[in-house]
Amino acid sequence: MVKHSQLFIDSLIHPKKLAAYRLLSIGKIIQYVFLLIAVITIFSFIQFITGVSENSVELVGLTEYVKDIQWLLYPFALLLLTITSTFLLFIRISLYALVGIVLLKILKRRGEYRHMWRTASLAITWSTLLTVIFSIVNVPSSISTIIGILTTIAILSLAVTKYPKIPMK
Repeated sequence: MVKHSQLFIDSLIHPKKLAAYRLLSIGKIIQYVFLLIAVITIFSFIQFITGVSENSVELVGLTEYVKDIQWLLYPFALLLLTITSTFLLFIRISLYALVGIVLLKILKRRGEYRHMWRTASLAITWSTLLTVIFSIVNVPSSISTIIGILTTIAILSLAVTKYPKIPMK
């Protein structure tokens, strides 16, 4: 059985192995996606906490208000961040899977949407990590998004080349 750490390493270093992972169970892939969601959520929550403390220092009345409702604000923010991160990541993976299906047709490779969804969910690892890094370095979000999209499509393209060819008639 493939471990999550092996999936992570292969999605970063060996993009051509992602085509072989299309045969993994969907449960294993979903677990991996939720690990990525946990990384995004934790990072976003840390940004939220530090952002609230920095912004609340500037406004005198807000400091007392945030301290009073802190026990309610932080769990609600964590829940909201988790839900939105989950929703957005699943949509991104699904859209990349559609792009992958187009790549399969162009390169005349055999594969189904479910296979490409699994491959796309592993290919999105670099994009996720780059988003976190670019956020720390303060790269504009439009540039970060474009780099993430191009990176994921490039990894998908490499993975698609390892899908089996459609037999000649």
